[in-house]
Amino acid sequence: MNTHSHIDRAAREVLEANRVAVFIVAYNASKHIASVLNRIPSWVSEELVEIYLIDDSSKDDTALIASQINWPTNFAPLRVFKTPFNQGYGGNQKIGYNYAIKQNFDIVVLLHGDGQYAPEALPHLLSEYVNGADAVFGSRFINAGGALKGGMPLYKFIGNRVLSGLQNYFMKGSLSEWHSGYRSYRTSLLKRVPFSCNSNDFDFDAEIIIQTLGAGGVIKEVPIPTFYGDEICHVNGMRYAVQCMKNVLQYRAMQAELFFDPRFDLSKYGQESKQSKKCAVTTINGFIENLNLPTALKILEFDAMNHELGFNQSPNSVANEYDVVVALDTLQNQSSPELALLNIGKHLKANGLLYVSCANVAYFPVRLMLFFGFFNYGRKGVLDRAHHRLFTKGSFRRLLLQGGFEVEMVHGFGPPIIDRVGQSLVLRLLDKASYFLARSWVSLFAFEILFIAKKRVDIEWLLQKTTAYTNKSE
Repeated sequence: MNTHSHIDRAAREVLEANRVAVFIVAYNASKHIASVLNRIPSWVSEELVEIYLIDDSSKDDTALIASQINWPTNFAPLRVFKTPFNQGYGGNQKIGYNYAIKQNFDIVVLLHGDGQYAPEALPHLLSEYVNGADAVFGSRFINAGGALKGGMPLYKFIGNRVLSGLQNYFMKGSLSEWHSGYRSYRTSLLKRVPFSCNSNDFDFDAEIIIQTLGAGGVIKEVPIPTFYGDEICHVNGMRYAVQCMKNVLQYRAMQAELFFDPRFDLSKYGQESKQSKKCAVTTINGFIENLNLPTALKILEFDAMNHELGFNQSPNSVANEYDVVVALDTLQNQSSPELALLNIGKHLKANGLLYVSCANVAYFPVRLMLFFGFFNYGRKGVLDRAHHRLFTKGSFRRLLLQGGFEVEMVHGFGPPIIDRVGQSLVLRLLDKASYFLARSWVSLFAFEILFIAKKRVDIEWLLQKTTAYTNKSE
C-alpha cells in the first residue's frame, strides 16, 4: 500500500470520528498567511470543523489580510481573531486552547502563520490519533540529516540536540525533538494539565510537554520537512535554553518535594502518577523499617489523621503502657504540638522511647529561597501546606525537652530522592551525597530530622517518691 494513501486514509478516519480544528498562531505574518491557509490540503479543509487564526496584535496587516481571503464555502469556517494587546507566543496558545475546549473540539492542531511548518503535513499529524495518541508533534529530526538539509543553522541544530537530550534525560522521555512548534493535542489532554499557568513566552511548548509526560499522556511524533525562509525569529536562544532547563529541574525538584509550582501540580487534576513507597535506606521510613525493634516491645504509631491528638489506640488503652511511640512528620501538623507531645508522654512507660521527626525549615534550599525573597508552601516536604508549625533542629529539640523528654540521638536525612523521583546513576549519587551531608551537618543539610528521645521520669512519680522518703524519716 502506498504510504501516503495509508496516512491519508488514517487522517480521514480521524477527521470523520472527531471534531478537529486548526489553530493558527500569527504575529507579523502578513506576507505568509494567505499561502499558509491555501496550502492546507483541500480535503482536510473540507473535513475540519473550523480553522481559526489568532493574530497577536501584529504591527502589520496580518488579521486584515486573513479576513479578506476568498475562502471557499465548502471549506470549514475560517475565523479571524485579534488579541487586544500582545500576549506572547505562549499567551496566544493559552487563548487558542481555551477556545478549543469551550467549542468542544476533540483535537486541535497548532499551525504557525509564518509558514515555517508545512501545512501539507497536516494529514501526518492527524493519522497518528488512530494509534491512541494524546498529542502528536511534527519532528524535524526523525529523518537523519533532514534538519540541516532544510536549512537549519548549525548552531540551532547543535543547540536543539543538546537541549532535547538533556530534557529527555531529566524527564525520562524519548522525544526526537522538544522544540518543534508543529503540534496537535486532544482537548481531553488539555483539560488534564494546567497549561494556563504556563509561560507566555516560547518556553510554553517545553512546559506543556513536561505536563503531558507528568500526566501520563502519550505523545507520538511524525517526520516533517524543515524550512527556514524569511520568517522573523523572535526567540532569545540562550534565555530560552536556560528557561527550558530550569523548568525540567523545577519539575524534578517538585517531585522530591523541594519546590512547588502550580504548573506542575498535576495531583489536583488526578493525573500525577502515584509513587510507590520504596523506603530507601537513606530516608527516615527506611531507617525505621530497619530498626529491628524487639517483638516483645509494645509500640504505638502516632496517627495525626484520626484525631487532633492522633492516637491509634483501643478504647481500653491505659496510661504508661507503651514501650515505644513512633511519630513521623506529624507534630508539625498539630495545632498544639506541645499538647500532643504531653499526651504521647502519658502513654509511654518511664524511660520509653519516642521516635519523632520534623521537617527542617532551615534546610539550605529554603534558606536560599528566603535569601532571594521567595517563600514557597508546597504539597509536602519542608513547607507542607498542612503544617501548623515550622521547626528547626534547635526549636524541635526545645519542644521535646519542655515536653518531658531527653534527646538521646539526632539523625538528619535528605529528601526522598530515590523514592519520589526514581533511580539512575546521577540520582543515586545525589541521594548518597544528600544523605552524607544531612548526617554531617543536620541543621543545614537535613531535609527532615529524626529525634530519638527518652521519656523522663514523671514529675508526679518523683513527687510521690520524694514525699514517701520524708514520711519514712518522721
